[in-house]
Formats: sequence, C-alpha cells, structure tokens
Amino acid sequence: MTSGASHSPALVDAIDALLPQTQCTKCGHGGCRPYAEAIASGAPINRCPPGGEPGIRALASLLNRSIPSLDPECGIEQPLRVAVIDEAHCIGCTLCIQACPVDAIVGAPKKMHTVLASRCTGCDLCIPPCPVDCIAMIPAADSDWNAERRAAARARFESRNARLARDRKAGVQPTAATPAAPIDDKEAVVRAALERARARRAKSGPTKARQHP
Repeated sequence: MTSGASHSPALVDAIDALLPQTQCTKCGHGGCRPYAEAIASGAPINRCPPGGEPGIRALASLLNRSIPSLDPECGIEQPLRVAVIDEAHCIGCTLCIQACPVDAIVGAPKKMHTVLASRCTGCDLCIPPCPVDCIAMIPAADSDWNAERRAAARARFESRNARLARDRKAGVQPTAATPAAPIDDKEAVVRAALERARARRAKSGPTKARQHP
C-alpha cells in the first residue's frame, strides 16, 4: 500500500466486490479486503491468481488502468479447487482448522477432520501446516464461483476475524469454529497424534502418495 495514500470506502468496496474472496493471501496481503485497499491506493491489479485474467480486466475497467498479465510471482490461474482430507490418516491436530480463513474445516482435537466443500475457497492455506501431508487440492465439483458464493465467503472470513479479535481482546487463546487444541499443547498433540498415525499405518501397510497441486 502506498504510504500516505487515501481512498474512499466506496472505491474499496467496489474493488473488493470484484475480487474472488478466496482469502488465499497469494497477492501478498492478508485477504481480499486488504488487497482491495492496497489497489485503491495504487497497488498493481495483477496479483490475484484466483481472479485471473477476467479479474484483472474487471479491475482495469473499474479503475481505468491498462490490462497487465498476471504476476507469475503470485501463482498461476487455474479452475477452482477445493481441499480434501484423507480422513484415514488425519491425526486430529487441528492445525488445518486454525489455518482455514473461512471456517470450512470441521473436527476436534484427536478426531478426524473434514472439509465442507461448499464452503472451501480453494485457498490451500491448510496444506503447509499439516504434519502428515494428508490434504490434497482437487477440482471443485462446481466451479461456478459466483457473486453469491463470493459474498458468503467474505462473510465467513469477516466473522472468523471478528471472533479472533474478541478472543485477543479477552486475553484468551484464539478459537476455531470447532474445538481446537490450545496453543501451548499443540506440539504435544502433534507428537502424540503422529505416534497414533505411525501405529495405524504399520498395521494397514503402505499408504498412497498424496495428490499434489
């Protein structure tokens, strides 16, 4: 964001409405709204892989700017994908739940987790924290990421952020939409869960390799 730049809330709203609301942070900002604020202050409009070329064209038209190519440093344009958890090998560490920006993953400590495909935005932020590599990104059954679904994703993102802000203000550990492991116990939970996973895999034999994006 340009230092000292100003922008109207109406302009930010208009820009935000054109962004996909995946909240993937590939643009280098903390979500679609922060990127919209940056664009309103002069940031490049070509840093959103989920929005791709159509998104860049829409932003260029709104802001009367030229149409650049998607910045390859941010990723590539591709159809909507959703996360899927190999539930047989999930160790219940809750790290993916805590990483999901739209509360699309449900589960509890030491219990298997699952992704609600209808809520998943395909951000893939759940993949890096998974200690057993049991999450894959697959093509969405319905890739029509329309305005209604974008608005619903935005609302879930804002609701989650509001909940986390309340937790911080109250001085308690951040919570997920479903129970999550306390931060102080996270490493112990992961270690114990890994031991359970190793024992389970030793009984079941070799596992299938995860599908990579």
